Amino acid sequence: MRRFRWSRDTALPYILLLGGIIGVLVSVILTAEQINILKNPSAVLSCDINPIISCGSVITKPQASALGIPNTMFGIVGFSIVATIGASLLAGARFKRWFWLCTQGGVTFGILAVTWLQYQSIFILGTLCPFCLITWTIMIPMFLYTTLYTIREGYLKTPKKWQSVVEALQRNHLAILILWYMLIVGLITQRFWDYWSTLL
Repeated sequence: MRRFRWSRDTALPYILLLGGIIGVLVSVILTAEQINILKNPSAVLSCDINPIISCGSVITKPQASALGIPNTMFGIVGFSIVATIGASLLAGARFKRWFWLCTQGGVTFGILAVTWLQYQSIFILGTLCPFCLITWTIMIPMFLYTTLYTIREGYLKTPKKWQSVVEALQRNHLAILILWYMLIVGLITQRFWDYWSTLL
């Protein structure tokens, strides 16, 4: 019996499937909350926890519909596609280079959108949507491990002079993921320290 070996590549289908499912659920919940607050602007939403952690203060802002359509609609569609790709990989599907490049384009768009929303939430709006935090958390590994896979398989070409950097990224993928999370936690801690300190 062949022993299962957990690695960054064997983890990718699970990351895409579970991340996609969580992303769809979060997007659906946020859509429902957005509809609720449109019907009743004075409503207190289930995700309004305190002055800092509150989705009601975010989903009513222009940033929640950056392209004229609620961001949650993109989330429902995008995460559904990602979950389907993950399930297909677990079922043994193999995709051609063009498909992986499209997937890479999708997760790159997703991480850029998440990074922009992080900046808007932390530094402009001064409010953290708890469901958005979940989206940030799942989007990072989906982008990171998809990128590492497409590079390793040669779908995403990189200059030879970057070879040593690419190899270092492949070896230290877990450290990169942890540092990425730590950076976000550090920014949130620093930005809202005045509030956090009152809870100590």
